Amino acid sequence: MPKSNMTIILRLDIHKEQVSFGEIATIISQSGGDLIAIDVIKEEPKRTVRDISINLSSKKDQEHLIDAINELAGVTVRHVSDRTFLIHLGGKIEVASKRSIDNREELSHVYTPEVARVCMAIEENPTLAYNLTIKKNSVAVVTNGTAVLGLGKIKPEASLPVMEGKAMLFKQFANVDAYPLCLNSDDTEELIQMIKAFSPSFGGINLEDIASPQCFEIEERLKKELDIPVFHDDQHGTAIVVLAGILNALKVTNKNINDCKIVVCGIGAAGIAITKMLLTAGAKNVIGVDRHGALHRNETYESNIWNWYAEQTNPNQERGSLSDVIIGADVFIGVSAPDILDVEDVKNMAEEPIVFALANPNPEISPELAKPFVKVMATGRSDYPNQVNNVLCFPGIFRGILDCRASDINEEMKLAAAKAIAATIDEDELNEDYIIPGVFNSQVVPNIREAVIEAGYKTGVAKRETN
Repeated sequence: MPKSNMTIILRLDIHKEQVSFGEIATIISQSGGDLIAIDVIKEEPKRTVRDISINLSSKKDQEHLIDAINELAGVTVRHVSDRTFLIHLGGKIEVASKRSIDNREELSHVYTPEVARVCMAIEENPTLAYNLTIKKNSVAVVTNGTAVLGLGKIKPEASLPVMEGKAMLFKQFANVDAYPLCLNSDDTEELIQMIKAFSPSFGGINLEDIASPQCFEIEERLKKELDIPVFHDDQHGTAIVVLAGILNALKVTNKNINDCKIVVCGIGAAGIAITKMLLTAGAKNVIGVDRHGALHRNETYESNIWNWYAEQTNPNQERGSLSDVIIGADVFIGVSAPDILDVEDVKNMAEEPIVFALANPNPEISPELAKPFVKVMATGRSDYPNQVNNVLCFPGIFRGILDCRASDINEEMKLAAAKAIAATIDEDELNEDYIIPGVFNSQVVPNIREAVIEAGYKTGVAKRETN
């Protein structure tokens, strides 16, 4: 399994008479590093200062490399920089004014006293906020840091780099202005009230990295109590992109979703949302599996959402472990844990099986192990074909709902988004290694936008005409 690469920059003070650069390069190679760039900072007859850019596989390799260099006579490690950290210095986003203020008259229009007239116009007709403020193009990216990436619960401020990154993607891919808001609360009711309190400034709410089952109640309450759309990306963004990939994988294998046996492993926020999307798309035989085995309706579970799941799925009431219920399955979708799917499990699936092993960074089964036995393989990783990445979804979804001023993001709009992503790949391009478009495909956002707007009008949640 490939490891996640990291790039560091070492500033080395090198005394030429004591050590050669070749010795340093050998140490780098022996420590598992890949030397990618050398920049001369200062050059003297007997001494040189150089910045060495090195690719490494892990933090442990970095520590080993630095220890080894420190043992060389004539070399001093002045500074160690991690390129990822350098990118984050000072934050990754900023607020910029659309207009400059160069004289008193301009100041009077944008601020006191003339701004009062704009305030009163919005007071009399609140919908004017969409025309006269940033509201029409603004999304709040909201978290409380309780389920961030694979890190679990961390401090709200520690989640800010992720939310800033999300805001960057909103802007670059869909020209949506997104604002990261990291809330210091684990209390469900308090979080709901906080979000409701700041909601007048935004045209939509993107919930992010909030732990299950709290995320379900927060989203459900906000969707009922706010007049702007609320979208929990960890649930629905993942589900939309997964369904897009499944639709294309079924085309490659000449299978129909209505006839397929689909096993979903990991019944948390993403697994439940994926299942709902599959059912909306026409799937009839979906079996959910968690650490205790297959969910079935003859069992009563502590969680209401699991009881709902059991009632809606597993029509043949199959029981047992993942290895038991995966026999004869056409599709496996994993949003659970690394290495829980064995090669023998894959061999026991139906002909030309489809495997979506989406646990990150290490999937439920290594693609190298699974590939000889599957027709279509997808992961959440960028270093394999068919990456399931939420960035394919949320920019286009919010571009569409903001443009038609939708009050909700309903199931029809989500299904339309999934089909739009799938349709981005032409029939003659479609193959087992290309069922999901790349994140930089320029057609994805406009295709989703158009599909979401159309579905919004059909279902009555769109409030304004678009171009």
